[in-house]
Amino acid sequence: MGLLGILLGLGLLVWLAFRGWSILLLAPAAALIAAGFAGEPLLAHWTETFMNSGARFVGQFFPLFLLGALFGKLMDDSGSVSSIAAFMTEKLGPSRAILAVVLAGALVTYGGVSLFVAFFVLAPMAQALFRAAAIPRRLMPGAITLGTSTFTMSALPGTPSIQNAIPMPFFGTTPFAAPGLGIIASLIMLGFGMWWLRRAEQKARLRGEGFGDEATPVADPALVNDPVLRERASTAREFDPPELAHSAHSDKLPPIVIAILPLGVVVLVNLLMSMVVLPRIDAGFLAEAQWGGTSLAAVGGVWSVATALAAAIAVLIALNARRLPSLRATMDAGANASVLPILSVASLVGFGAVVAALPAFEAVRDWVLGIGGGPLVSLAVATNVLAALTGSASGGMTIALDALGPTYMAIAAQTGLDPGLMHRVAVIGAGTLDALPHNGAVVTMLAVCGCTHRESYMDIVMVSIVGALLGLIAVIVLGTLLGSF
Repeated sequence: MGLLGILLGLGLLVWLAFRGWSILLLAPAAALIAAGFAGEPLLAHWTETFMNSGARFVGQFFPLFLLGALFGKLMDDSGSVSSIAAFMTEKLGPSRAILAVVLAGALVTYGGVSLFVAFFVLAPMAQALFRAAAIPRRLMPGAITLGTSTFTMSALPGTPSIQNAIPMPFFGTTPFAAPGLGIIASLIMLGFGMWWLRRAEQKARLRGEGFGDEATPVADPALVNDPVLRERASTAREFDPPELAHSAHSDKLPPIVIAILPLGVVVLVNLLMSMVVLPRIDAGFLAEAQWGGTSLAAVGGVWSVATALAAAIAVLIALNARRLPSLRATMDAGANASVLPILSVASLVGFGAVVAALPAFEAVRDWVLGIGGGPLVSLAVATNVLAALTGSASGGMTIALDALGPTYMAIAAQTGLDPGLMHRVAVIGAGTLDALPHNGAVVTMLAVCGCTHRESYMDIVMVSIVGALLGLIAVIVLGTLLGSF
């Protein structure tokens, strides 16, 4: 009965979440269903297991959600993201339209700009380039997805994405975990994705297929207030879409150097904090009860990313003070944009904590750990499956690591497996099957581009699922044979 309750609760969560129900309601309800079938105390699991686990997630990662959303909103309102898009359009032009969209998306997201902010700037850019080059509109979601939601989210070393941050407290790693393997995976994802999109472009030209419906709008402002889209999006990334409209945008775009500089600050400060500053400080005081009995290894990664985003925000405001028509409104909107996403993901984490505490979960854990191919394969399967079911890379990965992280660390200690390698496998694994049709980022992307699942989803599958799986396989094989590097 316990296993049946877990499956029933999970099924209810997935089914109703896909229909736009709030995860804040669904996650505790699904957790109580699972606990009820197991004959466990319901109120105790809700207030102690569910809420404590969710609160711990908020305590660990709210600084990153807050600063990430704030940075993305400032980049948007200052015109910096639009300036980068315009620069790529000018330099690469319609003859390399797909490459221009992919590189623009990669640049802004690797620099820390929120995915949903990027969507609403990149879609008009892609529309203009694709129309001029006579490339079908239906390829726009694939190109934007490749640049924003694949290698810069999960593989490229140092990426400030929340997905890359989540394993750090569990494994004691930094954002630059397994850098060589991450670069190899990134090249595979980018290379395969570009091959697929160029192939699709060539096939469309042979059929005489042009851009398509000129009348369908892209980046429709009304989309940000769609309640169903909002609920789906809130579990996918760290930005609440309605806040995009709650401030004023700059009338004048900044020069490209000023637009890009804050992105460079994110990368540089993140690197310096991870590799130079934090390793040299005396953080022994963190072991005291006053600081939660933690360690630098557990919090250093979050500190690195938070400091990098904070520094970039300061630089951005200093350089663009005159281009921010209403700084307070922009700051308020950015801060508010982080609240619903972190509470939504924390609710998913709370659900996972209740499930992991049930006696029936032992059978699930034993099955996962018994998967052939070693711990890296089982870790990849666990994060893949949970990200697919929840439609959230961050939520699925946190559930998996909450339940199995200590076990994998014990395995690593026994076998000499590098935690950095497990970090990279977990992040890439969570960023594959999370892109199933019900994923909030996928639904939002299609809506912003004015496309449907039928028209564009296969391209999203190829660039974000198949390409990521190829990168994941390469990391597992090379990591098993050569170790982490």
